[in-house]
Amino acid sequence: MEEEKITLNLVFMGTPDFAAEILKQLLDWPGCRVSGAYTQPDRPCGRGRACRPSAVKSLALERGLAVFQPENFKAPSSVNELRALNADILVVAAYGLILPLTVLRAAPMGAVNVHASLLPRWRGAAPIQRALMAGEPVTGVSIMQMERGLDTGPVLLQRALAIGVEDTAGTLHDQLATLGGRLLVEALDGLQAKTLRPMPQDPARATYASKLTKDEGRIDWDRPAWDVHNHVRGVTPWPGAFFDWEASDGRNVRLSVFPGRLGRELEPGEARPGSILGLEDEALAVACRDRIYLVPRIKPACGAAMDARGFACGYLNRCD
Repeated sequence: MEEEKITLNLVFMGTPDFAAEILKQLLDWPGCRVSGAYTQPDRPCGRGRACRPSAVKSLALERGLAVFQPENFKAPSSVNELRALNADILVVAAYGLILPLTVLRAAPMGAVNVHASLLPRWRGAAPIQRALMAGEPVTGVSIMQMERGLDTGPVLLQRALAIGVEDTAGTLHDQLATLGGRLLVEALDGLQAKTLRPMPQDPARATYASKLTKDEGRIDWDRPAWDVHNHVRGVTPWPGAFFDWEASDGRNVRLSVFPGRLGRELEPGEARPGSILGLEDEALAVACRDRIYLVPRIKPACGAAMDARGFACGYLNRCD
């Protein structure tokens, strides 16, 4: 079989696990050469506040790539350093920096972005989580040409992905990263062959996916159970779903909730939203506005995660 000719010299820009999966697929694709990887500077994290490299930096170093970590591109020297790599095109995925025009124009073929949504829906930082929290049945990946606006550039390719009723932000993240890598390679092939027609986005259909905060993990049980389920899935694994529960001895305990399923309808006046009604079908039954939500696992603050039966025995004194 004839070996595929390398025709593209590209520079990659990305930071978290999602971007690392995209980079991995590029490095495994014989049609390009990656001249360097840009990623966010190492940030303090965890209780020890030690600096930890990003997922992209770890992969890039493992594969022998040159790594660049500018705080921004305000200094002309940063842009000149990028230009010196002589990239044909820039590939961006969850980089975490707003790129100025001087960077977007640093390569003759411009810059393309891998975005985890069906643009123009869910432009912004948390498209996977916001799509789940909104209860959407379908999401996807878009490969778009970058311009000055936030995720506003014309779309080169899109691929849809159905959202399963048990999907979380974590499971969808992994599926979309894999899909994004495959679609990116297809788009780069199409750009070289000049077979793609960029399609402008319709701004009237745009929605915005703002970055999640820790406090958005708090569950509002006074909502329909389906909304609660979507919310729990959207904030799993980060920041994680939780609520504050008053034990029978008057203690307030913060409980982290794992994704569950919808249970039976509640009778009018049967229970106050947020009340734990006990064990049903080997899950904790928690009252929502209209029906119960069945939680299979729960984690009390400062304690280990446990199944519903263990919680019922240890915290509700119901060991039967």
